[in-house]
Amino acid sequence: MKVRDIMETQLEVVPVDASYEDVARILYTKNISGLPVVDGQGNLVGAVSEKDLFRIMYPYYKSYYEHPESYVDYEQRENKIDEIRSHPVRSFMTKEVLTIDPEAPVMRAGALMLARNINRLPVVEEGRVIGVISRSHIYRKILRYHFEIE
Repeated sequence: MKVRDIMETQLEVVPVDASYEDVARILYTKNISGLPVVDGQGNLVGAVSEKDLFRIMYPYYKSYYEHPESYVDYEQRENKIDEIRSHPVRSFMTKEVLTIDPEAPVMRAGALMLARNINRLPVVEEGRVIGVISRSHIYRKILRYHFEIE
């Protein structure tokens, strides 16, 4: 079985010039946990997840270490969302994104996800995102095929 056989082709992507708020709205309204980030030509330039959105609300270790007093008012930290809502996705996205070819075996995709502790891989052909494959896609397809589950 190949990645192409089970990948999701109806996927959401986010442009590289999108804001924190844009990304948050897409993830929330579409009930998804991550998105590929693409340039104007549809080429993959990064990925962004709920984890990235969550992480930007908290200080980097160095900042916390140098000014811990700035981070003990948790209500003030919650209000930080107003400060970061316009931050461009390019400033907090993951830039080094593991991808997979559509002709790769499905079990290779699963092994990569397991080894790297990630839930989904963008499927890329000639630099462009053509789909996404997730752990649940693999799990459901393998069970359905081998155990004849409908």
